[in-house]
Amino acid sequence: MLQSFFTLQSRNSQFKKLHCIPVQYFQFTTKQPISFTNTLLENRQPTTSSETNHTLRDLSSLNFAGIAKTVISNCSHKRTDKGENFTNPSFKDYLLRLSAISPGTIRRFWRISELKPQDVLEILQGFEFDAGKYEIEVKKIESLWGIFKWASEENRGFEHLPQSCKIMASMLVRVGLFWEADCLLSSSESPGILLDGEIFSCLIEGYVGDFDLDSAVSIYERMRRLSLVPSLSSYRALLRYLIELNETQLAFRVFVDAFEMGMGMSIKEEGIFQNVIRLLCVDGKVQEARDFVKKVATFGIEPSSSVINAISRGYCKKKDYDDLVSFFAEVRFAPDVLIGNEILFSLCRNFGVEKASSYMHKLEQMGFCPDERTLGILIGWGCREGKLRNSFIYFLEILSRGLKPHLYSYNALLSGIFKAGMWRHSHDILHEMNDRGVTPDMSTLRVIIAGFCKERQFDEMKAVVGDMAERGLIETSLSEDPLNKAFVLLGLNPLDVKIRRDNDKGFSKAEFFDSLGNGLYLDTNLEEYEKTMTKVLDGAMIPDFNSFILENCGSRGKSNTSILMMIDEMARWGQELCLHVSSNLVKRLCADPFSIKTVDNLLEKMIQSVYQFEEKTLNKLVQTYSKNGFNFRARIIFDVMVQRHQIIENKTFTTQLMYLCNKGDVRGLRDCLLLARQYNWTPKFKDGIVLLDCLCQNKWLNEALELFETLLIVRPQMISDTFYAFLEKLCVEGFTTTACGLVEQFSNQTNILDQTVYCNLISGFCKEKRFEEAFKVCDTILAKNLSPPLDVTVLLITQLCRSNNFEKALALKNVCLKHQPSSFVSVHFAVMSGFCQSGKIEEATRLFKEMLLMKLVPDAEAYNMLVQAYCRVNNLEKIMELLGVMIRKELSISIPSYRNLVCLMCTKGKFPLALSLKELLLAERNLPDSVLYNILIFYLFMAHNTVLVDALIEELQKKGLQFDEVTYNFVVQGFLRSKDILSSLQYLTAMIEGDLRPSNRSLREVIRCLCGNGELGKTLKLSQEMELRGWIHCSTIQNNIVEALLTRGKLSEAIDFLDRMMIKGLIPDNIKYDYLIKRFCQHGRLDKAMDLLNTMLEKGSAPDSSSFDHIIQGFSNCRNLDMALDFHTEMIYRNLTPSTTTWNILVCRLSENGQAVEAEKLLYSMIQLGETPSKEMFCSVIDKYRSERNISKVSELLKMMQENGHAPDFDTHWSLISNLSNNNEKDESRNAQGFLSSLLSDFGFALKKPNTKMG
Repeated sequence: MLQSFFTLQSRNSQFKKLHCIPVQYFQFTTKQPISFTNTLLENRQPTTSSETNHTLRDLSSLNFAGIAKTVISNCSHKRTDKGENFTNPSFKDYLLRLSAISPGTIRRFWRISELKPQDVLEILQGFEFDAGKYEIEVKKIESLWGIFKWASEENRGFEHLPQSCKIMASMLVRVGLFWEADCLLSSSESPGILLDGEIFSCLIEGYVGDFDLDSAVSIYERMRRLSLVPSLSSYRALLRYLIELNETQLAFRVFVDAFEMGMGMSIKEEGIFQNVIRLLCVDGKVQEARDFVKKVATFGIEPSSSVINAISRGYCKKKDYDDLVSFFAEVRFAPDVLIGNEILFSLCRNFGVEKASSYMHKLEQMGFCPDERTLGILIGWGCREGKLRNSFIYFLEILSRGLKPHLYSYNALLSGIFKAGMWRHSHDILHEMNDRGVTPDMSTLRVIIAGFCKERQFDEMKAVVGDMAERGLIETSLSEDPLNKAFVLLGLNPLDVKIRRDNDKGFSKAEFFDSLGNGLYLDTNLEEYEKTMTKVLDGAMIPDFNSFILENCGSRGKSNTSILMMIDEMARWGQELCLHVSSNLVKRLCADPFSIKTVDNLLEKMIQSVYQFEEKTLNKLVQTYSKNGFNFRARIIFDVMVQRHQIIENKTFTTQLMYLCNKGDVRGLRDCLLLARQYNWTPKFKDGIVLLDCLCQNKWLNEALELFETLLIVRPQMISDTFYAFLEKLCVEGFTTTACGLVEQFSNQTNILDQTVYCNLISGFCKEKRFEEAFKVCDTILAKNLSPPLDVTVLLITQLCRSNNFEKALALKNVCLKHQPSSFVSVHFAVMSGFCQSGKIEEATRLFKEMLLMKLVPDAEAYNMLVQAYCRVNNLEKIMELLGVMIRKELSISIPSYRNLVCLMCTKGKFPLALSLKELLLAERNLPDSVLYNILIFYLFMAHNTVLVDALIEELQKKGLQFDEVTYNFVVQGFLRSKDILSSLQYLTAMIEGDLRPSNRSLREVIRCLCGNGELGKTLKLSQEMELRGWIHCSTIQNNIVEALLTRGKLSEAIDFLDRMMIKGLIPDNIKYDYLIKRFCQHGRLDKAMDLLNTMLEKGSAPDSSSFDHIIQGFSNCRNLDMALDFHTEMIYRNLTPSTTTWNILVCRLSENGQAVEAEKLLYSMIQLGETPSKEMFCSVIDKYRSERNISKVSELLKMMQENGHAPDFDTHWSLISNLSNNNEKDESRNAQGFLSSLLSDFGFALKKPNTKMG
């Protein structure tokens, strides 16, 4: 059934068609494994400055294609990580991995060589539960999927049970293996296995999460063909995705289906309903939208204002206003002022103001309430159409309704008056504005100036300019001509517009006259002049918000808040943002630190699709969404851009790669990286390094190397910086071996390597505790007479001293001082510290004196170093000398020094001295009081001086110092050592009552002591307190309590106690139950012993072989040989060696039970493992075969027995000969004497020839 599927290669993810990218030809060839730390640049000379500069200039000509593959290949065998190698896993590998999760489920399958369908189902059911941790869950399901496939591959006629397919598919979906689950569903349909809808639904959601629309829709359609109903969450996920992609028809079809399935109300509440309607109306399918709204209304789903608005816009776009009125009547909806104004603006634009006015009255009859902007729209369009009288009627209607006219309405009326030549009435309008409290702004000023300029009333215009200057609308100077200022405000060049006097006798040029009767005319391009005036006046009639917003978007002086307020005002006037303005506005909002939710809300209000924006805006959107965590929307837009082959900016690719990296999507990251290469992605150096850092932190080494190769190719001028940055990341994140491989490859092509390389490698090896490799690199540095930085030198000297390599440490010190004389003190301190820690006190003292002779004043750290060193050799005399110097110099004693001093003084019985030291340090107040008392109490207990301890405790109480956790733990453990259990319990109780948690050691020691003294009641009471607080019971605590219960014959109480530990989750990960397993086996409770073994395995704690031995022996004695063999096989696969007793009892019991074949297999297995079966084991199997008259097997085993050093006894020989003589089946080609001779010869008996003489 699954054979064709199992041979398929795994698919690529959302980034489509990437498999067609040709594989690059690699320049670097993979040779035999390289020993990097031995051959690392061993023949290269240090690079001089001039050589480095020359090298850097030539790096761009190098070809680094293939370096990632080469380094991965060369270093794969040297990885130091402890991950599992599952390149080609076997059936047993899968079992071993699953056994760590549920060993009980797997145990009986260790001996199975061929699975049956029921076996697969049993395994799947045993692991159907969620493991809790995602990483464990993925490994578990991958192993189950491997077993699922293995079962089919091993037997071509294998058919999985329907339930197995359901469970497997469900688990695959759970961890995101959607393609595998999809193929399993497809293969299950052919034999008629129908899986439930929940799996399909989860698969739909999974594909949507993977941005794979085709697969999600395919699964949905398959569900509907099978008459399965998707879940509500899968409907929501698919619909949201379709809406984001503007897939109108699909979204509508899916929503109708969901509605017919009874989920309409739930989906409506999520805002999906209105978005589907909006998409239909944008696509011109208004009638479909209307019919569906009418249909859902019969089920009690009332259309929201957003739905009404969408349909209203759709009808306006189609200019079908009569149907719009009927729709309002049908749904009994009175449009609000925003919808109404939008409708009226559309009507005015398409059919004129009178039609709009009539329509407004129809809407009023339905409950519509016009506002001042509604009538302002009519006023503006009336002025635009030259119907000034109608405009004044609408103006009077505003006043009659008690509304306050808007400034834009006054501007429109002023414009209309000027265009009608009625400029004298403009003053009346201005007075009206003043009376109504409407303050003119710059737009009003421009209308008035344009009107007076059109009428050549320049004196009036000067007066207006002066009035506006007084109001603070404009700034003028005394020397500035008001006319010039007016022309500038209108966008004219004052130098191009001149007013001249007509001096001709007949005034042939005069256009107008001044107050003195002088004939004047304009010396300018009159046609352009009139166009400018007309444009200003026409523009004032109907405010062009799109132009206002576009102008403000290009102005840095305008805030985003003011622009957004203008957009709100635009909606009140019934206007919409055009695509070009929307694109520029979104681009501006994305560029500034602005709320992404504002951008989101703006896009939702747009009629146009976001995908109609120009490429630059789309790139900005993806970057902004990604930066603010809106990754779903960012990814959708990114995918659409890829599908449309649009230009994708470098930063856009970088944000997507960062998102995939942070998400942990390795497959998506690889595909995106390949796609980025296709688009010639050239990231900035900083962005590339950030990505490399992220990959290294996630331990995705291969992907990091591939990205590194890309950076080398696309940024050849930054090769050196990229190399050093990546090398440092590798060493910091524990990939120093790979860093060595990278250095090796670079050294083959270029000579840019300097001491920074060595320093990074040394730091990396030291961090990984691989000091031998670090020392080898150090040898390379010293051989080249180079000096590492001071911090690396100090680190190396410390490690060299710890490994007793003082000669090399001193050599490194000398090299460092030669190149860095200023590091004298730090290097000497490092060497001195190394000497002190290694017990080389004389050498350390000599260095100390050398510093004094050079008039270098050692600090407190140096003195403390020596104090601690002398404490280790118990030289109290020298210590006192040093302390005297430190006191005179007022140098602080460190905590480690104080601890060592107190330890030495208490060990030598110098208790008064220890107390004096404590008083001295208390007076100095450089160390916390609690630390001084705690250390002294600890070492007094170690010296068994409880009298002074009591005195110190009393002193603490008098001073009002509270015990901290450390004090309590020291006192509890100290009294235990002093055999004062009562005092120990007293302080332990006080600690718990004070809401302080005792250390595991304190609890462990108290319980061990109580159990040892037979105080079981107190032990159980303490354990109950621990249970109530959820404190972990370590192995020692559990072992002692259970042993105490078992000793008193309380077997059921012991089992109940262990059960509570499991139920309450009080078992640590490193639990050891080996002793208890033995004890329960002794008590015949193999079931509990088996539970404890399973718990250990589940917690990742490896049991001892003795635990398996006891269980196997127990089951063997109980004649439950199948279980014994299961444990025995598991034991072998876990590389544990059964004891001789276990082998012996298992073989003997199998023979006694008539299972001679199984017993014989164990003999062979034992020999293959290098063990020698006992004579008893051989005899038990031989006896069984002999009883079955299986002479050939007896002969074979007797020979094997002799080969393993055991001589068959006479009874065995004689029994065999007797069986031979009684055997009726004779060998015709061989007489009895020949057979017997051959047999005895096999046993080592040399028979004499017939003619051989005796004697």
